[in-house]
Amino acid sequence: MKLSIKGMALAGCILWGGSFLIVALAHLATGGYGLYFLQVCASIYPGYYAVQTIGNVLIGTVCALVDGALCGAIFGWLYNVFAA
Repeated sequence: MKLSIKGMALAGCILWGGSFLIVALAHLATGGYGLYFLQVCASIYPGYYAVQTIGNVLIGTVCALVDGALCGAIFGWLYNVFAA
């Protein structure tokens, strides 16, 4: 059985991007929620800083969407390689 690489990329994109967006919006609303998680993401994603602005939330979300899509596609491809 093979996995759809496009489907895995889309699933990874939605899951990781959505998770990041939820944490970033909660941090924007409360001021402290998920700060350490966002600081780790800031060390990985170029142009994203873990500060409370809507612009940073959007930049981080776009980076997380791309990251999730790439990781999902790589996972699907590797699965197909090893499952064969």
